[in-house]
Amino acid sequence: MPDAEESGDPELGRAWSEALETFDRELSARAVAERTRRAYTTDLGQLAVWADGRGMGPGRLGHRDLRHFAAQLSQGGASKATVARKLAAIRSFYEALLRNEDVAANPADLVSSPKRESKLPRVLGRDETAALLDRIPARTPLELRDRAMLELTYSCGLRAQEVIDLDIGSMDFDGERLRVEGKGGKTRLVPVGEPAQRALRAYLERGRHALVGDREQPALLVSKSGLRLHPSDLRRRLGLWVREAAIAGGVSPHALRHSFATHMLQGGADLRTIQELLGHSSLSTTQIYTRVEPSWMKTQYARSHPRA
Repeated sequence: MPDAEESGDPELGRAWSEALETFDRELSARAVAERTRRAYTTDLGQLAVWADGRGMGPGRLGHRDLRHFAAQLSQGGASKATVARKLAAIRSFYEALLRNEDVAANPADLVSSPKRESKLPRVLGRDETAALLDRIPARTPLELRDRAMLELTYSCGLRAQEVIDLDIGSMDFDGERLRVEGKGGKTRLVPVGEPAQRALRAYLERGRHALVGDREQPALLVSKSGLRLHPSDLRRRLGLWVREAAIAGGVSPHALRHSFATHMLQGGADLRTIQELLGHSSLSTTQIYTRVEPSWMKTQYARSHPRA
């Protein structure tokens, strides 16, 4: 009898196969990213194997069964974050079955996700950010590209995927704004600061053509072969310049996004504005940036409170 950690690709019963296919079609119709769909397939496939091995189709699983499944995942060494992610996928799966009237209720609604450890994101100080960006010279086409790429990432608070998805037409220099294709196909317009605009103009004028040549290429940021970049290229090039600037600690593209939000908050921007700029669907996601370092909080208190 299979357990929650069993792997492989066994033959599933008809009920599970049809339910999973229906859910995948719905995800496709909603234009959910292929990577996300694959993640759902993996997580739900694990539940399907576990339940099917016990002779239970999707309609027979109750909240106690799902709690048992989650408990076996934990006992098998899955982290709290992994268990929470799988339960979120199961919840979405049953919501789709409920809309399709294949089940009468969502059993996952009665299953609490494990409380995940809350970690503050890595945030660069303002001086560190300036040191990193100013360290990138503007001599070669790749240096021009890297400077534009990282300036845009920080200036606009972009996700790594959003950066590499930018096309030539994404930048509106007259309006000083960038059109960003975010998660779930949502488009937002983000202001672009002057340093990022200057870096992008320099790249377009002196760097991009040397990389692309006369080929048709819609991507704004391209590799030395003239192809659209991959998120790993962004991480790798950022790591190179972090080492050049001698900045300690892990600095990822997402650290630049976190730094953007934190610096905006410290500068007086309200959370709703930051939420819109980041493309967060929920304000609760943005509220992590209110958990600032105690030293900064103490300084702001001393400056602002009349009885400090």
